[in-house]
Amino acid sequence: MCGRFDQNDIPRLINDFSWADEVIRRTEAPGRFNVSPGTFRPIMHIEDDKLCVDDLWWSYRPAWAKGKIPIAVNAKLEKLSSRYWAPLMTRGRAVVGANGWYEWTGEKGAKQPWHIHRRDGSPIYMLALANLGPAREAPEETGFVLLTSESAGGMVDIHDRRPVVLSAADAHLWLDPGLSPAQAEELARSAALGVEEFDWFKVSTEVNRAGTDGPQLVMPLPA
Repeated sequence: MCGRFDQNDIPRLINDFSWADEVIRRTEAPGRFNVSPGTFRPIMHIEDDKLCVDDLWWSYRPAWAKGKIPIAVNAKLEKLSSRYWAPLMTRGRAVVGANGWYEWTGEKGAKQPWHIHRRDGSPIYMLALANLGPAREAPEETGFVLLTSESAGGMVDIHDRRPVVLSAADAHLWLDPGLSPAQAEELARSAALGVEEFDWFKVSTEVNRAGTDGPQLVMPLPA
């Protein structure tokens, strides 16, 4: 899964994804090293054939599901064809840029956080689904979720699931409204970056506390 991510350099994440003068930026969210669900974060999506960046609530549940289905922060790639996610696959494909994400190992009460990132230092572009319409009562009605898939290789030792990350070029294709939901799902499966593209290290347990922030959170612990 992905329950926390590092999004500390928003200008770079946007600029590396596209040309700055082609982007409609409507984000006011600050960069954060420790992003948790239940906060407004910048997401990228297509609107009127233009790339837009808007702040959306990280977590999602439509109004009709209140009291019936828990609020979600992730959606499984294997479940995208379900009736719950299918509408967002048609009209709500989005991308969340980040510098990395966190996972935890160990027992409850002694959880060790790990920072996972591109081996070459490039930004990561995580696939997302979002409801971009107006909220009626709760912020999660117009929230977003990150797509996850089964992990592999040594990353399984950290967690058995991970965000679906594409290159910038392939993430642009994911946003293309001309791509059918079936084609978009196949793209997510076939173009997801492999484990060999990533590296990870232990970081301070300060990350465990939502709301803490600062560059010290992404510094590797001494071996």
